[in-house]
Amino acid sequence: MSNPVGWFEIPVHDLARAKAFYEGVFGVKLTKIENPGSEMWGFPSDMQGYGASGCLSQTAEPLARGTGILVYFSCKDCAEEAARAARLGGQLAQAKTSIGPYGHYALVTDTEGNRIGLHSMQ
Repeated sequence: MSNPVGWFEIPVHDLARAKAFYEGVFGVKLTKIENPGSEMWGFPSDMQGYGASGCLSQTAEPLARGTGILVYFSCKDCAEEAARAARLGGQLAQAKTSIGPYGHYALVTDTEGNRIGLHSMQ
């Protein structure tokens, strides 16, 4: 059985600001994706591993501002990433909340107005 999601793109206006936000929240280094259509920076990925990866994609189009598709990032403890998001210019939309045997989640809004989910088992 395969994962239903194979890739995600997070639209952003200020790519440098968004890149700094996501690298700071998750402690990762994004890499430039060669794409002639728009500038894109990819999250770390293991194409043989479980789950999907994706990228930040610069756009001039209006952003959804907290509505639309919600991407959840896997975390060790979603409260930690939520706190880092707030320190890096994002906003906490939903504090760490238990979902019983499915772990915990939190919701934050990034520096571009995109709402993202954080999920952890602890």
